[in-house]
Amino acid sequence: MLLRASQLRAASALLRNLRIAAPRPIAAAGSYVSRSAPVAANLSIQQRIRDVVVRDSQTAASMATEVETESGVPEIQKEEEKLPIHDPSTKFRKDYTQPPFWVETVALNFILNEDVTHVHSTLHLSPNYGGANAPPLTLNGRKDVKLVSLKVNGGEPPAGSWEVKGEGKELVIRELPHGPITLDITTEIKPQENSLLEGLYKSGGNFSTQCEAEGFRGITYFLDRPDVMARYTTRIEADKASYPVLLGNGNLQAEGDLPGGRHYAVWDDPFPKPCYLFALVAGKLSMKERSFTTMSGRTVALRIFVAENNLGKVDHALDSLVKSMKWDEEVFGLEYDLDLFNIVAVDDFNMGAMENKSLNIFNSRLVLASPDTATDADYARIEGVVGHEYFHNWTGNRVTCRDWFQLTLKEGLTVYRDQEFSADMNSRPVKRIEDVAMLRTSQFTEDAGPMAHPIRPDSYIKMDNFYTVTVYEKGAEVVRLYASLLGKEGFRKGMDLYFKRHDGHAVTCDDFLAAMADANEADLSALGRWYSQAGTPRVDIETHYDAAQQTFTLKCKQHTPASPGQAHKEPVLIPLAVGLLGPDGKDLPLHPREAPAASSTPTTAVLRLEHAEQSFVFDHVAVAPVLSALRGFSAPVRLTVAGQTDDHLSLMFAHDSDAFNRWEAGQRLLRKLLLNLYCAAKTAGTSPTDRGALGGVLAGAGGVPDSIVTAFRTVLTSPELDGTFKAMAVSLPSGTELLDAIPGADPVLIHEVRHYVVAQLAARLRPELEGLIKANSDAPGTPYAFNAAATARRAIKNKALVMLGALEEPAVVSLLLARFREATNMTDKVAALSALVEVAGDARKTALDEFYETYKAEPLVILKWLGLQAMS
Repeated sequence: MLLRASQLRAASALLRNLRIAAPRPIAAAGSYVSRSAPVAANLSIQQRIRDVVVRDSQTAASMATEVETESGVPEIQKEEEKLPIHDPSTKFRKDYTQPPFWVETVALNFILNEDVTHVHSTLHLSPNYGGANAPPLTLNGRKDVKLVSLKVNGGEPPAGSWEVKGEGKELVIRELPHGPITLDITTEIKPQENSLLEGLYKSGGNFSTQCEAEGFRGITYFLDRPDVMARYTTRIEADKASYPVLLGNGNLQAEGDLPGGRHYAVWDDPFPKPCYLFALVAGKLSMKERSFTTMSGRTVALRIFVAENNLGKVDHALDSLVKSMKWDEEVFGLEYDLDLFNIVAVDDFNMGAMENKSLNIFNSRLVLASPDTATDADYARIEGVVGHEYFHNWTGNRVTCRDWFQLTLKEGLTVYRDQEFSADMNSRPVKRIEDVAMLRTSQFTEDAGPMAHPIRPDSYIKMDNFYTVTVYEKGAEVVRLYASLLGKEGFRKGMDLYFKRHDGHAVTCDDFLAAMADANEADLSALGRWYSQAGTPRVDIETHYDAAQQTFTLKCKQHTPASPGQAHKEPVLIPLAVGLLGPDGKDLPLHPREAPAASSTPTTAVLRLEHAEQSFVFDHVAVAPVLSALRGFSAPVRLTVAGQTDDHLSLMFAHDSDAFNRWEAGQRLLRKLLLNLYCAAKTAGTSPTDRGALGGVLAGAGGVPDSIVTAFRTVLTSPELDGTFKAMAVSLPSGTELLDAIPGADPVLIHEVRHYVVAQLAARLRPELEGLIKANSDAPGTPYAFNAAATARRAIKNKALVMLGALEEPAVVSLLLARFREATNMTDKVAALSALVEVAGDARKTALDEFYETYKAEPLVILKWLGLQAMS
């Protein structure tokens, strides 16, 4: 499920572009449009935007709080303040026991009406207890679920043998016969009044479901826990005119008309699944279909259902689904298992996206795209989210969680899989950088705060609190540790064994670790601490070069700070990927004394750092090297390297073969430069609005060093680097990042210092920037395409345009305005506008007014318009 933390990750590209507080996903469009649209007609657009930004500043703050709540932090804190430490509602992982009965099959019959809905369920249960007497069976329910009737093995249960407890939250059945039993349960629910939006609810004229984590109990009484896996058959009946589309899990078995203008559909899912994967949709929807042939030759129908007016915006999502299915076959050997795969996208689905078996439900913004209204970042986000939910078919559906403490087993693993998918479809270095940036911003902060928790928590009061960036994003990084240690082939072997052992079962994180270890005959026991310990490990490295012995030694220390409930932390197994650069920036061949991990290459050694202090020695090092440590961000740690100089960073920025460390070195250099220049300007007392005087002060403080200009030139002209990475590598640290580094800093002065640095770089790199614009501009009439090559061309072209815009020369401003008006896709248009909003004069107002008039009916596009101005 793409929910809360994952939702933030999926939307991160858009939110970084907007640079505004993240709204709740479903409220995003409405929140801003409702305040920006109904304004007096005689107000200028500039006055409107000022009013909107001022009015929404408080709203943005509250939205940011809501996002934190969805990440788990404030809500957990609220619960802890209100409940005693040993509250009886607290659930503990150590207390897990299997249920006394397993549910083998479930037959559901939904009678949908405008006032009430009746749900008839027939459950076939098998005993899972010892002894001759059956224990009581407790089924989960909810206070808005009305029990209409109950039968046991076709008959009325004895009086006093059952009761509804806790305001409808439990149905307890006693005196059950020994052996298999059949329960027939009829409930009455009112989806129209279901404001929780969990279970079955009606919104926007459609019936829809959301059952993860504990929503199924809002439909009927059931063993609502993920380890109860059953086969489901679902019959849906409704008014045909109002609800012409009736969708359920699995394959369509039957459909037909009924008296009174009603109709029905019967769906059968042959694969056992937990009830949180149950789904139902009924409503007025239009459909676009495509087919996919699996690796075994089966034909699968792929269908996306949306409102009729959105039917022209689903092609990219269908393309993404096809790519996902093909990628999962090629990379993991995993084939889709049914004849049909449905996606429903509606505007008012509040959970982002949900992986229900064969019936994924999405919010429209994560499915709909067209070149006129969506940027490359939007297209990439949709591709990744569609992939994420599809990949759950195996990592989450076919193999699911034993209990909700194991949530990271499905979500961390599936986030890792969608990250790898997106990396293969687009720029792998850029995808890795984006994921790490998000991890550092959100998850490292969570790990350092009062709500720090392991990726596999030991207790919870409310499960919804643990859909967090730690469980999702750090969970994905822990999965990546296996790949970093075992290599691509070893990781695939482990995955193969995992599915062979556990297909159709509900399992634990320990089962995943065991499969990886057994498949590779490796001792991975130390990785278990990543599941149980909270906090971000810190790794400190000291280096020593012995010219006489030609050895290079790394002295490594690791330490994980204390966190709530965990004062002492044990060392964890950290795959430390390192390389050594010579004076020319080229990789040196490595000769480590200790055998590195299987994923190592001749120029990158993956070292197993598993003790509090550990040394590693490299032999035959002919020259004093520059250490390139934690390549590819091989572990989610905070790293410091003693003695690392600006010269070292400049060499890495210009030449490091590891793209992540190349970017990291550049960011560290630029951050240091910007902060030094800011301090110089602040000390001089220069007004940030006097650019002439400020420029003189900054030039006197050293300006932009030649070494940085040279490194930029090397990056921009390097033929082996893709344009998307180049654009990211020459991007300065954000103003927000700099503000975080200097408490109480002047945001206007920081903005002007950044502008100065960009202008200096643009002036000294103008030939290179103009050459990139010319080389990467499409011929007139070229249709928009979303692929790695096309996005790379747009990325570096637009970055060059934005950098040149800092010069604010009339010719450059005219070029930007022309590019803005000629743009045939939203990516190019937003890029040109982002440069124009930084320019003083009429061009800024003209571009903003034209953009607003063109897109005022597109809420998500207007969000981009607002965001660009908010940070200009």
